[in-house]
Amino acid sequence: MCVFGKREEGRKDRVKLKLIVYSRENAQKHLEFFFPVVSYHSKQRKVVQKDWDSKKSTHKTMGLPKVEPPCPKHHLLKHSKEQKLPERKPYKVPVEGIKSSIPSDKPLMGLHTKKNFVQANIVDVQMSVPKKPVPIIVDTRKGNKIFLEPSGLLPTQLYRKDFGKIPDYLIKQSEEEKKAQEEYDAYVKERIRQGSMKMLTEEERNNVLSGLKKNWAELNHAYQSLSILIDTHSKQMHKELLEAKMKKLEQDIDMFEKHKFIYIPRN
Repeated sequence: MCVFGKREEGRKDRVKLKLIVYSRENAQKHLEFFFPVVSYHSKQRKVVQKDWDSKKSTHKTMGLPKVEPPCPKHHLLKHSKEQKLPERKPYKVPVEGIKSSIPSDKPLMGLHTKKNFVQANIVDVQMSVPKKPVPIIVDTRKGNKIFLEPSGLLPTQLYRKDFGKIPDYLIKQSEEEKKAQEEYDAYVKERIRQGSMKMLTEEERNNVLSGLKKNWAELNHAYQSLSILIDTHSKQMHKELLEAKMKKLEQDIDMFEKHKFIYIPRN
């Protein structure tokens, strides 16, 4: 059912509406007359609709119609899907194998010995060495015991076989140093024989050493005379230069004091 309103003429200040009731078919025709709708309709529309209905209607049940529904008698039972062990078969003892493993020789029966086991045990106890007691120490008033040997309180290291001996690695190291010194001495002698090197005398060595110490004292005096506040870049550079020179002189002085024989090239 549809209701439409129709305007009627009347006075200018009034508008009258007349209600007209139509059925669904008449309303559709009335709407199509006043509002024509232009739409495309395929020629194969009915064929497609028929094909679609034929395929859709076959699947409206639980499964295809050709499939036979399951029988209600064959329902799922409890513990039916659990893995079952095979049936146990009775075990038969292989009589042939047992008979073949049994020895055929009969044991000797009725043998007796004349050994006195009581006297033998007494002799064994008398000849055995008594067991030494484990040395222990009690360090608390409640009687807590600890073993004495691994505690470090006994001088066990004094009884070692290699106690007081020089280790092998130190002997090897001293031999290598001695060999290196001999090779160096041979090289120096060869260079002196060729005339390319000469050895400084004691007087020359002392003169060089005193000169190095004098130079170090002058640099040390200059270093001590620096200002306490180093606030410029030039002061910092001057301080670092003095420290580097003093360190180099200290190394040279240490070398001259350590070695008595010093060799220098002639040229």
